[in-house]
Amino acid sequence: MDWSKVPDILAVSSLACAFSSILRRDPSSSGHRLWLVGWVLIVVHFLSGVFTNLPGGLGPASDAIGLIALIAAGIFFMWATVPYDTGVNCRLMVAISFLAMAFYIVLTFLPNPPIHAMDYTAIVIGTGPLAVGMLSGRRDQHPLRWVTVGLQFALGVSLVVFEHLHHFDAGLGIDAMLFAVYMGCCLYFWYTHREGTAGSIITIGGFFAWAMVFAVSPILGIFLPGMHLESEVWNLPKYVVAVGMLLLLLEKQIERTQHLALHDDLTRLANRRLFQDRLASAMERSRRSGTTMAILNVDLDRFKVVNDTFGHHVGDLLLQHVSTILEGRVRRSDTVARTGGDEFSVIIEEPSGRLEAELVAESLIRTLDEPFALNGHPIHIGASIGIAVYPYDADNIDSLCIAADQNMYRQKETRRGVVSAGHKLNDRSLAS
Repeated sequence: MDWSKVPDILAVSSLACAFSSILRRDPSSSGHRLWLVGWVLIVVHFLSGVFTNLPGGLGPASDAIGLIALIAAGIFFMWATVPYDTGVNCRLMVAISFLAMAFYIVLTFLPNPPIHAMDYTAIVIGTGPLAVGMLSGRRDQHPLRWVTVGLQFALGVSLVVFEHLHHFDAGLGIDAMLFAVYMGCCLYFWYTHREGTAGSIITIGGFFAWAMVFAVSPILGIFLPGMHLESEVWNLPKYVVAVGMLLLLLEKQIERTQHLALHDDLTRLANRRLFQDRLASAMERSRRSGTTMAILNVDLDRFKVVNDTFGHHVGDLLLQHVSTILEGRVRRSDTVARTGGDEFSVIIEEPSGRLEAELVAESLIRTLDEPFALNGHPIHIGASIGIAVYPYDADNIDSLCIAADQNMYRQKETRRGVVSAGHKLNDRSLAS
C-alpha cells in the first residue's frame, strides 16, 4: 500500500471538517452543502490512492474508484454553483454526464478495452448534455448550461480522436475528461462569483490551475519524459481551491452579519439604525439642493388584536404582509424601515413636498384599510400615518421624527373619533 497519501488524506479531511463546521452554523445554502459533498469525494479519491499498488485486480479497481470520485467531485462543485433552480433537466444532465464518464473510466481499466464501446460512450458524453439542452424549454436556457454542452461536446470529439490514434493511451482520455470537468468549475465560478473578493479570485484561479494540471502533465510526459515533479506540486491547486472556498464562506457570513446588523430579521426591511443613517443622508442632500423631503410614520391600528386573537405566528405574517405593501407603494429610491413592533417609517425624497407625501399616505391608508386573509384567517387592521416635512416641520433628525410621531398620534385619535361616531350613529339608527 502507498502510505505517502496519508498526509494528503489528513489535510483534505481537516478541510472537509472545517467546511462541515462552518455549514452547521449556517445551513441555509444547499449549494454550500454540495461543496462539502465534493470535498468528501476528494477524501475518497486520496483514500483510494493508498490501495492502487495492491496485487491482482484490487489495485486497478481502487485507481478507477479514485478517478470516478475525482470526476464526481468536480461535477458537484459545478452543480453547487448553478445560479438558477435546478429542475429535472439539470439533474438529468448531471446524471448523464457522470454515468457516461464513470463508465468510460471503467472501460479503460479493462484488460482489452473494447474500442467500439468506448466510441459509443464518448458519443454519449459529447451529445447527451446537448440533447437535454435541446429538449429543455426556453425557461431553462441559461448560458452556463451551454457552457457545459460546449465543453462536453468538445470532450466527446477529443475522446473519439484519441481512441483512434496509432498509439492509444487511455490515460490521455481520462486527463481530457478531468480537464473538461475542472475547467467547467473554473468557468462556473467565474460566472457566479465576479465580485472580485479574495475568496472568489483564489477559488477561480485554483480551479484554473487544477484544470491545467491535466493538460500540462500529459504534455510534459510527451515532450519532457525525463522531467519528474512530486505529487505535492500537482495537488497544490486542490488546497488553493479549498482555501478560496473557505474564504468565500467566511465572506458570506460576514456579509450576512452586516446585513442583520442593519436590517430587521423578520421583514428584511431597514432597521432603526439604518433608517437613522439614511434619514441623515436624505436631509443633507435636501439641505444642499434646497429641496424638501418627508418622512411617514406608519402605526398599525389593530395589530395587538390580531396578535392576541390569532397568535404571534399570524402577527409575524401580518408584519411581513405590511412590509410588502409598503415597499410596493413607494419608489425604489425611497426607504422603508421597521422602526418598532408594529411601527414602520418611510423616507420620501424629492420631489416630496407635503402634497406628494399626503398622496402617498392616503394611498397606503386605503390599501391597509382593505380586509385580507392570512393563514386562513380574515384580517382587518388599518393604519394611522403621521407626516413631517423637512425643513418646514423641523430641521434636525430628532425633531423631524417627533413631529411625524405627533402627527401620527393626532391622526390615530381622529380615526378613533370617526369610528366611535360611526358606532353611535349605528346605535341611534337601530334604536329608531
